[in-house]
Formats: sequence, C-alpha cells, structure tokens
Amino acid sequence: HGLSCHDRSAWRANQRRCSLIRGVLELAFFPIGVSLCYNDKMMNTNFLHQLTTDLLALGVRPGGVLLAHSSLRSLGHVPGGAETVIQGLLAALGDEGTLLLPALSYEHVLPEKPIFDVRVTPSNVGIIPETFRLRLGVRRSVHPTHSVCAVGRLAEALLTPHLLDTTPCGSHSPFHVLPNYGGQILMLGCGLEPNTSMHAIEELVVPPYLYDPPLEYQLTLADGTTIRKTYLPHNFRGWIQRYDRVEHFLTAPALRQGRVLAAEAFLIEASALWEAALPVLRQNPLYLIDRSA
Repeated sequence: HGLSCHDRSAWRANQRRCSLIRGVLELAFFPIGVSLCYNDKMMNTNFLHQLTTDLLALGVRPGGVLLAHSSLRSLGHVPGGAETVIQGLLAALGDEGTLLLPALSYEHVLPEKPIFDVRVTPSNVGIIPETFRLRLGVRRSVHPTHSVCAVGRLAEALLTPHLLDTTPCGSHSPFHVLPNYGGQILMLGCGLEPNTSMHAIEELVVPPYLYDPPLEYQLTLADGTTIRKTYLPHNFRGWIQRYDRVEHFLTAPALRQGRVLAAEAFLIEASALWEAALPVLRQNPLYLIDRSA
C-alpha cells in the first residue's frame, strides 16, 4: 500500500529471493538435523540395550529387589548420562522389580546444622543417585544422613519403616531388611568399599568405632510436617572402611564379578552377605576397618 509499481515489483522480487534462500537452507540442514537426532536416539538405545544385557548377565534378577551403588565415570561415555543408567537398571528389573539407591546426605546434614528435609535435601553419593532422587515417582525414606530412594512394587514397604529407627542402618532401614526380600546389592564401578549395608551388620555387633554421642535433628516429612528426633550418628573418624574384605569370605554365586559397559561390577546376595559377615565381625569387630594414617 502506497508503493509505486517499481517499488512493488522490487519488493516481490526480494520476497521470492528470500523464499528461495529459506528453501535451500531447509533442504540443506533439515535432513541433517533429522539424521543426527535419529543417530543419537539409536546410540542411546544401543547403550541401554548393552547395559541391560550386561546387568542380566551379571545375575540381576528380573522382578527382584536391587540396591545399587554406582559410579557414572567408571562406565565410560554413556549417552544420556545418569538417566540412561537408571533406565538400564529399571529395564533389567522389569515392571515387577524394585530399584533402590542410597541418598546419603551426611555432607549436608551436619552436627552444626542438623536439619533434613526429605523433599529437598540433596544426596552426596554421586550423580546417579541424585538424578534418581529427582525423578518423578521416586520415593525417599526419612533419615537425616542415611536415607534411601526407591521405585517399584516394594518401594513403600522397604522405605516407610525407616523413620522408626534411631540409628542410620537400624532394624527398620532398607539396608537391614534387604535380605528379607531376597535382595541383591550391586556395586557398579565403585568397588566393594562403599557398601552401606555393611553398617547394618556392624550395628548388630556395635564395634567401638561405630557411634558418636546422640544428636537431635530437625526432620521435615513429605507432607511438610516438621518433627524433632534424636539419633545415634555413625563415627568413622580415624578409621578406613575395608568392606572389600568380603571377598575373603564370599564366593560365587553369593558374590559375582563381571563387566557392565566399561566398569567392573560386583553383585552380592544380601542374605548370603549377612550369613557370612556377621560371624566374622562377632569374632573380630575390627576385621572390616583399618586405622587411618
């Protein structure tokens, strides 16, 4: 409107050039974008399939209860990162299985700040557990320093009673009751040392290094309710945990070793671990620790 015939002709010519350039760019780049997205999806699918296959070959039971300790870095490059690993664990367990990951928070809930909120307090044991904690549908047990996250058929039964305990791994904790559910413990690329279930066995023996004096904590529950509760926290100052020594008294099939992607992995039958480790600790309460330098 208001343009001369010459100006309107020039404007239409310019629009045609712009349309042509836009078409060329779409033809040049859109198929590449589609191909890249397709290749990324295929790569994720291949890694997920390999991860699931490796877990099943190691002995993870479909439909079972699995407590997984993990190191993402040890697995090598994993497209999709921690989420891909979680999907692989869930795929190996299937729809009837239950997956648990520790959500320990002892680096955030300190004696000088004994405040825990089950909804928002982060975990401090790696990117895989923290990604799992933030996932939709994942539940978390209530404990200021040794909570556990879970999803699956038995999640509520394993997690809810933890609030009743007054120690980190007491008789109601998932670490303690895991053998009752035929559970397995997966050490995925992190060696045998960070096996929190060993604390539950130690709590039955109560070696001299185990506890600090009682401490009162403020706990915020899932519904926003705040309570105060006194716990006996663990104390390993001056000691090095040597839970790798379970290799001295556990053999296959109670303890299996294999590869999952690029990582060395161990799979432990929880009931067999308790049956073997408890007599050893009762005979020598210091068997699974060394003095630190």
